[in-house]
Amino acid sequence: MTTWLVTGGAGYIGSHVVRALQSAGMTPVVIDDLSSGHASFVPEGVAFVQGDILDRDLLVSVMRDHGVSGVIHVAGYKYAGVSVRRPLHTYQQNVEATRVVLEAMAETGADKLVFSSSAAVYGTPDVDLVTEDLPKAPASPYGESKLIGEWLIRDQAVATADGDRPLRHTSLRYFNVVGSGEKGLPDTSPHNLFPMVFDRLIDGRTPAIFGDDYNTPDGTNVRDYVHVSDLAISHVAAARRLDAGEPVERAYNLGSQNGLSVKQIMDAMARVTGIDFTPEIAPRRPGDPDRIVATGELAARDLDWAMRHDVDEMVRSAWEARQAFAG
Repeated sequence: MTTWLVTGGAGYIGSHVVRALQSAGMTPVVIDDLSSGHASFVPEGVAFVQGDILDRDLLVSVMRDHGVSGVIHVAGYKYAGVSVRRPLHTYQQNVEATRVVLEAMAETGADKLVFSSSAAVYGTPDVDLVTEDLPKAPASPYGESKLIGEWLIRDQAVATADGDRPLRHTSLRYFNVVGSGEKGLPDTSPHNLFPMVFDRLIDGRTPAIFGDDYNTPDGTNVRDYVHVSDLAISHVAAARRLDAGEPVERAYNLGSQNGLSVKQIMDAMARVTGIDFTPEIAPRRPGDPDRIVATGELAARDLDWAMRHDVDEMVRSAWEARQAFAG
C-alpha cells in the first residue's frame, strides 16, 4: 500500500486531502507545526508528527520511518496580502521549506510530488479564462514564492532525470477554496472571505463588499470558488497517476470555468444561514481586478476534476462546519 506524506495535513485543505487518501485506500502520514492547523483535524489512526518542515533531519526521519514514497506538499504561508508586509517570512515558509522537502525526498528516495501551488502565480491577468500557459506575473511575495516553488521542483526533476529515482511531479494551482467535507473541519483563516463573513454574522456585525462598481454583471468582483472536497479528490487522482507512472502535466488549474461574484456569495450566505443582511459597501482594495476565472479542462481530463457543489452547497457545508467547530 502506497504511503504519502501530507505536509500541512492538520490544516483546512490538508485534512481533506488526508481523508481523500484514506478513502482511496492509500496511507497518509501527516506532518504539521500547527501554526494554523489543528491536531483535531487529523483523523484517528493516521500517523501525525508535530514538527516544522524546515527541519530537514525530522523530515528524513519521518519519511524513512513510514516508508514514504510520495509527498503532497500542502504546507505553506498562504496569505497574499500579509506577504507584502512579511516577505522574508513568506519566502522562508514557502521557498526554503520546499527546498528542504525536496532535499529530504532525494535523501530518502521518495520520488513523487504533488505541490500545492496557487492562482497567485498569474497575478491579475486581463483575460476571460485563465489557462495554464498564461504568462506568470505574480503580484505579491506569496505569488512569487509559489512560482519559485514550481521552479525548484522543475529543476530538481531535470537534475534527477537520469538517476535511479527521477522526480515525477505536478503542481495544482488553487483559486478560492471553500466549503467543508465534514462538520468540524472549517476554514479558520482570518484572511479568507467565508470565515470573515461568518465571524461578522456570528458577532452581529454586517459583512462588507469591497467595491460594487466593477465591470461585471452585478458590479462586484467575480472569482473562482471551488469546494475543498473536490480539490482533495484531484490531489488523490494526481497521486495515483504518479504512482502508476502515467503522464501528468507540469501544472493544472483547479478552476470553475464560470466563477461567482462576491454579491452572489453574499446572497447565498443570507439564504443558507437564515440571517438577513445587506452588505456594507466599502472602498475598492488596490489592485483588485474585475474578474479572475480559470478553466479546469486539463484537470478534468486527467485528475477527475469537477465542480460537484453549487454555491448554496458550498456555503451550507462551510457554515455547518464552522458551527460545529469547537476551536
